[in-house]
Formats: sequence, structure tokens, C-alpha cells
Amino acid sequence: MTHTHAFWLAGRQATGDDTLDVTSPWDGRLVGTASVPTEAQVEEAVAAAHAVRAEFAATPAHVRAAALEHVQRRLAERAEEIAQLISAENGKPLKWARGEVGRAVSVFRFATEEARRFNGGEAQRLDTDAGGAGRLALTRRFPRGAVLGIAPFNFPLNLCAHKVAPALAVGAPIILKPAPATPLSGLLLGELLAETELPAGSWSVLPVPNDRMPALVRDERLPVISFTGSGPVGWSILDSAPRKHTTLELGGNGAAIVLADWSSDADLDHAASRIATFSNYQGGQSCISVQRVIADASVYDRLVPRIVAAVKEQVTGDPSNPATDVGPLVSEDAAKRVESWVEEAVGAGATLLAGGERDGATYAPTVLADVPSDVQVSCEEVFGPVLTVTRVEGEAAAFAAANDSQYGLQAGVFTHDVRTAFRAHRELEVGGVIIGDVPSYRADQMPYGGTKQSGVGREGVRFAMDDYTYERVMVLTGLDL
Repeated sequence: MTHTHAFWLAGRQATGDDTLDVTSPWDGRLVGTASVPTEAQVEEAVAAAHAVRAEFAATPAHVRAAALEHVQRRLAERAEEIAQLISAENGKPLKWARGEVGRAVSVFRFATEEARRFNGGEAQRLDTDAGGAGRLALTRRFPRGAVLGIAPFNFPLNLCAHKVAPALAVGAPIILKPAPATPLSGLLLGELLAETELPAGSWSVLPVPNDRMPALVRDERLPVISFTGSGPVGWSILDSAPRKHTTLELGGNGAAIVLADWSSDADLDHAASRIATFSNYQGGQSCISVQRVIADASVYDRLVPRIVAAVKEQVTGDPSNPATDVGPLVSEDAAKRVESWVEEAVGAGATLLAGGERDGATYAPTVLADVPSDVQVSCEEVFGPVLTVTRVEGEAAAFAAANDSQYGLQAGVFTHDVRTAFRAHRELEVGGVIIGDVPSYRADQMPYGGTKQSGVGREGVRFAMDDYTYERVMVLTGLDL
């Protein structure tokens, strides 16, 4: 039996007039029903966040840290229950759902630590010029105001955590809008926040339908927007609210570059295993999943069969089975889109080396070679378990191929040469370069974001805290320095 999940309005439970059914992508069963706030209730939440902003910004650091620490602990205590919820509403295999909960625990732990040391102040002597004699500048950071956090479906807990935890750490009220397909994990996060002593109004979790999002985006009482999702939606947010401080994480088509010096059998086995796993984890529904393999000609013929074999070993099936590696996509329509893109590529001359089959919302892990550069699986974000392999001659050609993309989120470079690593860091037009591994590596405390069509700004707890705040300087006069 399922029940209707209330939403969280200014820190308290509430229900609206409408509901939203949440169904499993795997078997279509009803996972839960979420209550949807009315327009009046959304207005109440925004007004409360705006009204409490000065009080919350002045909250002692130990109060905010204690609340964050409580959420961290409660997530860990309920980890298995939450992982099963993520798997049910998202279709994510249980093994990856468990990993997501663990990451969310870390996000709140990092935020707990940062809340205690953030905003200590930086002093600067101004008497380096005669006009500054006796003057000292003290710079601190203050919240810009209430935050609108808009989270996607693919990490329904951890990407909510990445919006909420940094905001609470700096004392910025937040309105969290979870994805309509996967609101239950965000609502459960609200349940844990409600156990804390944070000020009323400092947070709300509102499963608002997407067609009501523009009004929230334009609301001047929410001067900060943190959005993770599709490019068209993200850029429309920036266009409709150009004066707001906006962070956009919009995806990519991550490249794994395997260079000539990564050539031993052990090297190639390791690269193939990592590539196969991280082109298919989360069903390929990760912005930094491996979509493109760019391999030096000297290793290509030895690497590709290894990749194909490792991809074929990926276990596809019921996400509640701990042995499953690849579950369904978020919907059958999403799987049909991936299917059509693969068919387009094959029709244009690509060679299908593995996969290429759909069963409902599940799409088989797929490898394509000889893919034309102008088809969608080459130049767009597939967001599915599809991998392309390309042969290049030398490092320069490999870096050029990786940069030949409208996206620039992360890239992985398999090399043992530290000089090559530094050249990759300088030349690759991405937000993150991962040496010796796939582009899918992310530590939740590191800066994370992209260039070009992959967005603007950075996530990662401390870096999001910087985004949610601004520097304010105070000059003290008449001091004996």
C-alpha cells in the first residue's frame, strides 16, 4: 500500500488540492503519491523564505552546523530504506542507489564542517599607500538572499543535498523543487530537516509541476537560482532572469581519452572495465557518464574488444536486485528516444558492436564504432547507456576530438605521463580533467561544473557556498597598525 506524501512548507507538513503519482520505471507500479502545493501555498513558502532571510543569516554557525550534522546522521541511519526508495522511484539499481545515499551523507558532512569555518573574515592592511594610513579592510561573505534549488531526476537525493546543504551552511533560506518524476527522496530529506531546530521559513520542499516553475524563476524574492537539468531549460532560466545569480549544470557528452602510453594489457583491461561500468551506470543517465571513447590508433584494436566484452558483462534487469548493474531509464519515452538515436547512427553508417535493443524502458548497453560526427549520439548528450569509439592518431588529435563538442563538463585521460596530464589540463575545454580514469569521477567536495553548453558556475559544497554569498568589505579607520 502507498500513501500520499505531504510536502514541506516553511518547515512544516502541508497538503494541497492536487496529487502526483510516482511510478516505478521498471514495472510501472505505484511507488507513492505526492501532494502538490497550490499557488497560494507556494506564495506562502516564498514569502516566509524572504521574511526570515536576515534572521537566518544571523543564526550562529554552531546552530546551522548542528542541523546539518543531524541530517547527516539520520541519512546514515536510514540509508537502506532511502536507497530502496531511490531505486523504486528512479529505477536506479540498488547498488548505485546505496552509493548515492552514501554520497549525500558526505555532502551534509562537508557542509557541517564548512559551516563551522566559513566566513571567518579576511583582514587587509590598506596602508600600503599613504592614503590608507591607519586603515584596515575586513572582508566577510554574506548570503545573497533566498535560494531556488531545482533538482533533476537522475540523482533524486544527492542533487537535492547539493542544493540544500550549502544554503543551510551559509544561512540562506532555500526553496527546493525536486523533479516531478522523483519527488519522494526530496520529501524524505524534508522529513529529516524537520527534526532540526532551523528557523521556520528557512526551508521548503515543494514538488511543483514544471509548468509552474517560470513564476518561481522570475520571483525577485529568490535572487539565487541553482539548477541542474537540461540545456534548453537551463538557458531559458538564465534568459528569463538575467539579473539573478544563477548556477547551471546542464550536462555533457563526456570523453574518455586513451593515449598511446596506456598500453599494457593491465592498462587496457582497467580502462575497458572503467569505461564499460561508467558508460552504463545509472542507465547512462549521468551528466558525466562516458559517452565517447577516443583512443590512440596504437591501442585502439586491443582496447575496443575489451570494452565490448566488458559492456556485454553488464547485468541488466530488476533494479531491486543487488546484482543488477543497469536498470531502466526514467521512462519508456526516454528509452525510445535513445533507440531512435542509435538507429539514426546505424542508418548513417555506424557499426553496432554491442546492444542496440530496447525492452520497455530498458535499453541494452550499446557500443557503436565508425559513428559520423553529425549524428545525435556524437554531438548531443545521449543520457542513456550508449558509447561511441573513435580512432585517432596522436595526442593532439585526441584532444582536438574531445574539444569538438558543444559541451565541456569533464574529460578522462588515460596516461602515465605527468607532462601530458598538464597539457590536458591546459588544453581540454572542460570544467574537470580526470587523469588515469573516466570523466565520471566526482568527489562531492571538489568544484564541479562545465564550460560551453555545459553551464555556468560550480557546485561542490564550499564552491556552492561561495555562489550563494557575496563579499562585503568594512574599512576600519584610525588604527595603529
